[in-house]
Amino acid sequence: MQLKEFLLSEMDREVDRSRKALEELPEGKYDWKPHEKSMIFGYLANMVATIPMWIGMQINQDELDVAPKDGPKMEQKRMDTSEELVAALDKAAEGAREAFGKTTDEHLQTSWRLLAGGKVVMEAPRYEMIQDTLNHWAHHRGQMTVYLRLLGAKVPAIYGPSADDNSFQ
Repeated sequence: MQLKEFLLSEMDREVDRSRKALEELPEGKYDWKPHEKSMIFGYLANMVATIPMWIGMQINQDELDVAPKDGPKMEQKRMDTSEELVAALDKAAEGAREAFGKTTDEHLQTSWRLLAGGKVVMEAPRYEMIQDTLNHWAHHRGQMTVYLRLLGAKVPAIYGPSADDNSFQ
C-alpha cells in the first residue's frame, strides 16, 4: 500500500466518525463553553468540520503561518447548524481527497513547515504532519463529544459503543 493511500484511508474513516459527532450538534449552543478557559462549542465544532482543509494545505503548500504579522488570512465562517457543519466537512474532505489524488509518496516525504508570526514552530515530512493532523482532529472530536455529553446531547459510537449508541461499525 502506498503512503498516500494509507493516509487517505485514515482520513476517510475520521470523516465518517466526525460526521456522526457533528450530526448530534444541539442548535443554539454556539457560544457555550464548559469552563472560562475552554474553547466555545461553535468554534470547536467548526474545527472538527474543517480540519481536512489542513491536509490539503499540507500537500499543496510548503508552509502555513497561523499568526502572520500582517493579520489572519483565513476567516472562520460561523456555522450554527449540524447541516452547515456536515456540508463543510464534506467540502473540506473533498478538497483533501483531490490533493491526495494529485500527490505522490515522494512529495509526502518532503518537508512542510508550520509557522507562527514568521517563526518556524514545527517542521517535518508532510506525511508526519498529516498524521499529526489526524491525531489532532481525533483529539478535538473527543473534546467535542464531552461537550455533547455535558449539553445533554447524544454521544455517537465513534471507536466503540457509547451510552447513547450501541451500534458499532
